[in-house]
Amino acid sequence: MKLNRKYLADLILDKLIANKEELKKEFNQSGRINSCVIDDLLPEEVAKEIYEAYPSPEEMALHKSLRENKRIAAQMDLYNPILEEAVYAFQDERIVLVVEEITGLKEMIPDEHLYAGGISLMATGNFLNPHLDNSHDNDRENYRVLNLLYYVTPDWDINNGGNLELWDNGMEKPQRVIHSKFNRLALMITNKTSIHSVSKVTAIGKRCCVSNYYFSQKPAEASEYFHVTSFYGRPEEHVKNIFLRADAFLRQAIRKFTGKRIVETKHIYKK
Repeated sequence: MKLNRKYLADLILDKLIANKEELKKEFNQSGRINSCVIDDLLPEEVAKEIYEAYPSPEEMALHKSLRENKRIAAQMDLYNPILEEAVYAFQDERIVLVVEEITGLKEMIPDEHLYAGGISLMATGNFLNPHLDNSHDNDRENYRVLNLLYYVTPDWDINNGGNLELWDNGMEKPQRVIHSKFNRLALMITNKTSIHSVSKVTAIGKRCCVSNYYFSQKPAEASEYFHVTSFYGRPEEHVKNIFLRADAFLRQAIRKFTGKRIVETKHIYKK
């Protein structure tokens, strides 16, 4: 069976519809960052085929700084076509509509340009520090409201690291860990308080993820807001936190007064 986005979207849609009410309850639990997960999203052999299509780390862009250390890619036509089909399956209009029902977020728009979306790979030593995602899209026209993360590494143990961490009660309280389990889809709101991170990978191997963001003209909160991607140090990283908070403050000020970034993003699919 040739994997194309319509076939994959059909499978994803069936799974989401079958579990819609449970996912809705999970996503809308109070007292935490709105989120939910669904396991065994695709047939196992399909999920493995997506994983096996991943490029080597050297073929992907390296993002390495105090903030993060990971490999990402958005120029999907450089890679195995299966990966592009997998990414865009989540942008099927039917998927968006059922996800709106699950999350309660309305009039969502998938991002065909993959601003910060696409595929990612994290290997030994890679990490992503706690942060708030940029509140808007690249042109600051729509709010970023939902993150969809589909994990495809077979037999990935929770003790390997590379897991999603949600800081439900801010940086002063322990984080909630979502295992980046094989064939699991995680949905997570993005708003003014959705601080999240990825724990450092400590094992040999590669944790692979298919990523999408949905946007909307309406914010995921009652009032309007704007912020650049803002990083924090982990609770034990006191000095690092000072530098990261200063970095976020500077970039926020420049963007607010000039409307421009310090560095233009290259993470966009140029078709």
